[in-house]
Amino acid sequence: MTFLSILFALLIEQLKPLRADNPVYASIKSFAATIEGWFNAGHAHHGRLGWVVMVGALTVPVALVYWLLLHVSLVAAFAWNVLVVYMTLGFRHYSHYFTSIQLALNTGDEMTARTLLAEWTKLDTTAMDVSEISRIASERALITTHRHVFGVFFWFLMPAGPALAVMYRVAEYLSRAWNEPDHMKYEAFGRFAAQAFYWIDWIPARLTASAFAVVGNFEDAIYAWRNFANRWDDEAAGIILAAGGGAMGVRFGTEKEAAAGIILPADAATVDSMAEETDGLPGDTPSPRTLQSTVGLVWRALLLWMFLLLLLSVAVWMG
Repeated sequence: MTFLSILFALLIEQLKPLRADNPVYASIKSFAATIEGWFNAGHAHHGRLGWVVMVGALTVPVALVYWLLLHVSLVAAFAWNVLVVYMTLGFRHYSHYFTSIQLALNTGDEMTARTLLAEWTKLDTTAMDVSEISRIASERALITTHRHVFGVFFWFLMPAGPALAVMYRVAEYLSRAWNEPDHMKYEAFGRFAAQAFYWIDWIPARLTASAFAVVGNFEDAIYAWRNFANRWDDEAAGIILAAGGGAMGVRFGTEKEAAAGIILPADAATVDSMAEETDGLPGDTPSPRTLQSTVGLVWRALLLWMFLLLLLSVAVWMG
């Protein structure tokens, strides 16, 4: 059921992508703001309590519905799984930006590419050259794909199934919503949300990096992972981007002026650039070809995950 649930959800999303500004996500954002308003009294333990309430309120009902449907009808439970995976996946939430930037760069329309990248990342792209546009778009695509696809896959495979997929996506959102806005950056309230997501994402981030290594240049991916991942402020992002860049033979995170980190909108993933020089990092300077390589790497990694999941499902069924 797990393999088919993910497969059907992916197929549905290809036909009918879920918009990033859909009512469900808007309601969750509003709920998070309400929880923050109720619990934020300036102390870290208030953030811990708010996090537990928020995550529990969204995951427990999902688990209860799944458990009830299992006792009523396997078809109903399967449909619930597909719906939850569809709602938690984000494979095509931002792909239109990436695709449009790729097309613009391929036709030499740098102005359009800068405009699209600015809309996507909320960065000042005025002075960016083609290489930097390609680098930031590719970095963003890899991190977004991990946190909207591969991380969801991992937790959906756990025994609690759909409830844990919801937990992952909510925890990822809270780690940003309660830390990145200007009025929250120095608040103790969001500290627990960031720490919780760090541990929740610890295994998925490394599995994603491993998948990139397997489907790409394995030797360079592992070399970059071991020697350069710690140069990113965000450990998980560093592992994914170092391995992904090595797998594609591209140097990521090489712009010193971005060392302070890239501020992303509330519904994207945070990518922090290197804070040091990157002498010795294998690979070429990013170019428009890097975007095509990124697409290929992501799809190969997705196929690898699905193939392994299929083998696991067959083994369980035969057992």
